[in-house]
Amino acid sequence: MATNIGFVLSAVIAVGISFIGGRFLAAPSLAATGYGVPAGTEPHSRAYLSAKGIRDIASGLFAAMLKAYGSAHALGWFMLIATLIPIADAMIVLHHGGRRTVAFGVHGGTAVAMLIISGLLLID
Repeated sequence: MATNIGFVLSAVIAVGISFIGGRFLAAPSLAATGYGVPAGTEPHSRAYLSAKGIRDIASGLFAAMLKAYGSAHALGWFMLIATLIPIADAMIVLHHGGRRTVAFGVHGGTAVAMLIISGLLLID
């Protein structure tokens, strides 16, 4: 039962982070604002936003692949390790004067959800 819940929730995370990554490619300024730190006006800032978009899409696809192959423990370990990403994102937002509500609510909430999901998947 816990594994099934973990698989469903990991699918939500996989789809969600892939969508966010796509948004960083399609609408980088809007996505950066949603991330918690608005994009700069420098011409090269789009390169970093694109890199974030690709990172997010790859993370989502990797989680989806592990789910598709039914690897509960591998997916659980991936989710546990990948929790570093939203934790780091929260610290980046706070360090650069971004909104605390986004840092703790969005990134912190994602980290907590990922920890719960990893626990559900690794419990067996």
